[in-house]
Amino acid sequence: MRRNHLTKIVATLGPASSDPATIRTLFESGVDVFRLNFSHGSHDDHLASVNAIREIERDTGRPIAIMMDLQGPKLRVGNFAAGEATIENGDTFRLDLDEEDGDASRVSLPHREIFEALEVGNDLLVNDGRIRLRVKECGPDFALTEVVTGGVISNHKGVNVPGVVLPLSPLTEKDRADMRFGLDQGVDWCALSFIQRPEDLAEARRLVAGRAAIMTKLEKPAAIDRLDEIIELSDAVMVARGDLGVELPPEEVPSLQKQIVRVCRQAGKPVVVATQMLESMVSAPQPTRAEASDVATAVFDGADAVMLSAESAVGKFPVESVGMMSRIIERVEQAPRWRGLMDADQPEPEATAADAISAAAHQVAHTLSAAAIVTYTTSGSTTFRAARERPAVPIIGLTPNQNTARRLAIVWGVHSIFTSDADSFEDMAEKAGRHALADGFAKAGDRIIITAGVPFGTPGATNLLRIARV
Repeated sequence: MRRNHLTKIVATLGPASSDPATIRTLFESGVDVFRLNFSHGSHDDHLASVNAIREIERDTGRPIAIMMDLQGPKLRVGNFAAGEATIENGDTFRLDLDEEDGDASRVSLPHREIFEALEVGNDLLVNDGRIRLRVKECGPDFALTEVVTGGVISNHKGVNVPGVVLPLSPLTEKDRADMRFGLDQGVDWCALSFIQRPEDLAEARRLVAGRAAIMTKLEKPAAIDRLDEIIELSDAVMVARGDLGVELPPEEVPSLQKQIVRVCRQAGKPVVVATQMLESMVSAPQPTRAEASDVATAVFDGADAVMLSAESAVGKFPVESVGMMSRIIERVEQAPRWRGLMDADQPEPEATAADAISAAAHQVAHTLSAAAIVTYTTSGSTTFRAARERPAVPIIGLTPNQNTARRLAIVWGVHSIFTSDADSFEDMAEKAGRHALADGFAKAGDRIIITAGVPFGTPGATNLLRIARV
């Protein structure tokens, strides 16, 4: 089942798409990775989705990646006596640890960590930034604020504290329980929310213990300040534009998206662009032209994948959203300008054997008009480096490790195949040609470029490039 798009599609499952028939249709429409949002749904709900996905995988023989997206710490105000209150510009509004119901003058904020980190002049954003409060006075258990932008504030609305590094672990007790459950079910990617600094990744890495790959969601300005370090410690990155757009001025997000994609490509780490990509398709069968351009921009930037959230999870048109995203990607990837941008942003290879071989494979494939590049990999690192080159031909990733085959489903241009490793040079060429032919990437007589490591099956030993005919 060959995809016609090189940029991958991630789709979130939810009430609109969690039945097995719809999940299968989403896959057939172009989904490469299914996201399970642990902010919603029960473990039983997510288990049913995992089972449905794995059944499709068995039926089709195609590795499918499952992403577990952990909720992370949610900072919220408490309750109001009337369920809500209206606060006006210029009002004084108090936040404190008192559990008594709030009114138009105060409300509980049951997060001592926020008060400990606040300084006079800091802003607090409530309800996705619709309400802005500026700190005039603060202590270890309260903050007295001026209402900069007023409105209606109601029970349990979320609070953001832009520009402040909060002394919070990105993993709550709920996250730990969800992580244990997801890892036991064999999820392939673990997406972490609320990452603020490189140190936040250490605990998650220890808990995951190699059972899944780690994706860092970039949604806090503090994380952007240490972007290179965080990317280095991550297996992949998600540009979580919704939260970034709350804590940063909206006009900063587009250029920041381009910066993150560029740095990730330089590092050879997959990067997913997410949030509100086809938002109007939650309720409409067609996106706006601006949304179509937004998806196209991510593809032009060279992102590994683009993601659907509410569109596929709770929207009225989940299958249509996937189909639309697939068509936008395919159209962009046919544009001459797109190929030129991929080549213009080509990162320099690092001084490693794997990069030298990957860069050479890209060049040889172009020179000989090869049908495909075939990589033999155990851990996936060889195929990640090949994808970093953004070659003009598809990449077939052959691996004897099923977990690796699934994780590679999110990587740009990679058609991963779970198969036994080669045991000789002849077997290497024969197997590569057979898979390229069977999956429609090549026809008899076509050239393919093969990269592998000798001795065969040795992780991280890419040292061989071979030109073969199918």
